Amino acid sequence: MSQCPTIQPRRAIDWCMSSVPPLLSFLLMIAAGWVHRHQLIVIEFLQAENRLLKDRLRGRRIRFTDAERALLARRAKAVGRKALLELDTLVFPDTLLRWHRRLIAEKWNFVHRRGPGRAGIMQKISPLIVRMAQDNPG
Repeated sequence: MSQCPTIQPRRAIDWCMSSVPPLLSFLLMIAAGWVHRHQLIVIEFLQAENRLLKDRLRGRRIRFTDAERALLARRAKAVGRKALLELDTLVFPDTLLRWHRRLIAEKWNFVHRRGPGRAGIMQKISPLIVRMAQDNPG
């Protein structure tokens, strides 16, 4: 079987796709359509389930753990704000995205690398600093 050229990506894709037999291409399109349809059915089921659970809560707040917030925040960021506004989520979309911003801020603050207080002075320099301070009292 021939290999696809790698020099010009767009032409390589066109060449590879034109080399796929029409029957295989048709079967792949049918399989992709079936998977897409199945995913839509699963999404509709989960949306209906969420609506029922939200109705059962009747406005009471849910207390999420930090791990649950992090999980929801990561998933919400992947979905995007526009799509979250269309969904009936348990938490407001802006709250989910705020949780994600805090999660990212915590990740990049490097507190675990910092030590307490100012960095120490080298032992060789310490006596020199003291001597300079005594020589120049003003």
